[in-house]
Amino acid sequence: MKDVLILGIESSCDETAASIVKNGRDILSNVINSQISIHQQFGGVVPEVASRKHIENIAGVVDKAFKDAGLSYSDIDAVAVANAPGLVGALLVGVSFAKGFAYALNKPLLAVNHLHGHIYANFLEHENISFPAICLVVSGGHTSLLYMASRGHLKLIGETRDDAAGEAFDKVARFLGLGYPGGPAIQKAAQQGETGRYKLPRVFLDRNDFEFSFSGLKTAAMNLWRKSERQGNASVYDMAAEFQEALVEVLAEKTIRAAQEYQVHTLLMAGGVAANQRLRNMMKERSKALGLQLYYPALNLCTDNAAMIAGDAHYYYINGRFAPLTLNAYPGLWSL
Repeated sequence: MKDVLILGIESSCDETAASIVKNGRDILSNVINSQISIHQQFGGVVPEVASRKHIENIAGVVDKAFKDAGLSYSDIDAVAVANAPGLVGALLVGVSFAKGFAYALNKPLLAVNHLHGHIYANFLEHENISFPAICLVVSGGHTSLLYMASRGHLKLIGETRDDAAGEAFDKVARFLGLGYPGGPAIQKAAQQGETGRYKLPRVFLDRNDFEFSFSGLKTAAMNLWRKSERQGNASVYDMAAEFQEALVEVLAEKTIRAAQEYQVHTLLMAGGVAANQRLRNMMKERSKALGLQLYYPALNLCTDNAAMIAGDAHYYYINGRFAPLTLNAYPGLWSL
């Protein structure tokens, strides 16, 4: 059987990425141009700046993906692009480039949901993942729990009502003066602190559902920090440790509860916050105690990348699910 080579393009937020993946598993190249150093001065991603940088970077990133893979443009079989969800201006850069590239090469165009891509990052690394499964997708823009009956059948069973987990990390890190991106900054500070000195709520753990809310946790941390500063006993390391613990405990507990209610034995984690070491450790401990199989991607495949887009697109390619050249970008969840 002929190998299938797919070019993937990802531009949903502040990473301009391109990757070529063979047969949905073999990563031939994976190029990521990050804008973190640009957005750090603002304490978060500025959509207009991100879009302009994507325009400047995308042609060079795609060209490097081909050079790293040792391939010419005509060698690929299809062009895949993330067209939802994300920052609409940023998405449009990737979608427009992918459409033009596919048209010029007379190759099929494939549309990939960005969250599907994050989930598929697990399949790039792990073989024989069994179904049904519960998947926690947790990133700067999304916090969702999904029930996966099979590879292509997903059901949303819970999501955040307000801030995503990664968004809460960013806001609290900025408030504490720890910098951007917030997840790695808080994780680093937490390693020097202790949980328990500050008492933060485990929001929504008293509810019998799979919804999340992190806005209240964020506000509680800020208020408690101001109070401790007035009292002269503030410790940014202890606050970082407690905030991380409170957020991660809710994520882990809700995911485990979902596995028990849906009677599944497979758990997946995906998205940028899945790189958090405390979350990984807690999920490993709780999964092992219950005899559940836990999967998560390597750190470089947790954050936004195009290998996950190209890999996921293989499923669409072999099933003939091609996108029209009228494809548009959608900032919302679009579909699961």
